[in-house]
Amino acid sequence: MKWVFAALLLVMGLLCIPAQRGLHDPIPPGKTRLVWITDDNPVRKQQIELFNQLHPHIDLKIDPTNAGMEKVIVQSLAGVGPDLFDCYNGFQLEAYVRAGIAADITQDMLDLGIDVGKIIWPAVAVTNITGGRVYGFPGNAAADAIFYNKDIFDRMGIPYPGRQMTWDELVAVAQRLTVRDENGRATQFGFLTDWWKWQDLAMMWGARMFSDDGTRCIIDSPEAIAAVECLHSLIYKHKVMPSPVEEASASQGGWGSGTIAFFNGGKGAMAFGGRWWLCTLRDNKDLRLGVTLAPFGPGRVYRGYGRSTLVSANTKHRKEALEFMAHLAGPAYNQLINDQADAVGPVAKYCAGERFLHNPEYPEETYNDLWAEAMDLGVPDEVSPYVNGNLANRILGKQLDLVKNDQKSPADALKAAAAEINEQIDAARGVGIARGEGSARGERTARADGTGGGA
Repeated sequence: MKWVFAALLLVMGLLCIPAQRGLHDPIPPGKTRLVWITDDNPVRKQQIELFNQLHPHIDLKIDPTNAGMEKVIVQSLAGVGPDLFDCYNGFQLEAYVRAGIAADITQDMLDLGIDVGKIIWPAVAVTNITGGRVYGFPGNAAADAIFYNKDIFDRMGIPYPGRQMTWDELVAVAQRLTVRDENGRATQFGFLTDWWKWQDLAMMWGARMFSDDGTRCIIDSPEAIAAVECLHSLIYKHKVMPSPVEEASASQGGWGSGTIAFFNGGKGAMAFGGRWWLCTLRDNKDLRLGVTLAPFGPGRVYRGYGRSTLVSANTKHRKEALEFMAHLAGPAYNQLINDQADAVGPVAKYCAGERFLHNPEYPEETYNDLWAEAMDLGVPDEVSPYVNGNLANRILGKQLDLVKNDQKSPADALKAAAAEINEQIDAARGVGIARGEGSARGERTARADGTGGGA
């Protein structure tokens, strides 16, 4: 046992080294150092410069090397964690709060005149508010729409989409825009999207991930099955999206890797993505873009998501950390986010008006109102207190990869995933895994497919 504790201490020590190095860099005289664990997105540099300029008594420094929930928790419990750290979903927020490393700043923000829940986009509240208590502030917010390449539409003599299409209209246009050579190999796809965006379609179809009390995974509902069947049909029935084999061969042929690269390279006429794509697409001066709202499913909603920054419960600089929270809620930061196209600003009221709608540096972007309209209809991902969100996503990912590869039906995949996730929930609740026929059916289905254990 002593070797186990020794190993744990060694791991904790190794995880803490980078954080200590960042904390111990020379601090300019008269300034207070704030360490913020976030990603190293190039736009972060300008965001930091703006804050430091407006708060000359603070030296904000980012630490991108320690991003990751486990590292943040271990370092914070060891007393060498950051002052601020990012949170990307409700599962992470619950984990940080349960670990006791996220500071409750509800009253602090009210004392600053900021009622967080009333001013942010509701779809991103799950990343910083839980149980009615506030632990941070969003850094951005997103709900996705459809980009289209105007040059491809012009070349093929097809009118630009209107403000919004139905799914049937999108498929019909995408079929006209898909081009294949004499060997049947696609040289241009009509539509592109990442497979993980099945979640967006599931929400549009009115599907739920969990029951209201979080004790059941219900992702095997008819609504969820219909949504995944729609996505599957775009590849195998309508053939307007690349199959996994076509994706692999396209990357080897020089298209680049990933949906953004495919679209940026002119190999897709339309693509389902977020405003943050513009951080990349703006660099392509030859790309003439249009944007239209994504089709709705039966439900008039979009999936909303974003990133929040939380205040560490262990920070020695709480006052300065709260200044950063107030900065995220202010006009200067929100305008910068909107100008950078790092999704949209977290405060809804700043995503309106002439300055937001018509950025003089990018006069061709005449569609910013659509991003705000999509956010108005954004709803957050669901969480359950009884299952690790990363584990649930891995279970779903394994099953849905089989659907993407046309090796399993959407119904069988989602039933197997729900059964396995419910076993995890039951174990966490102490109920036991024998909940009845649903779990057994999912296990039998998995074994029949040769995947074993619901994988």
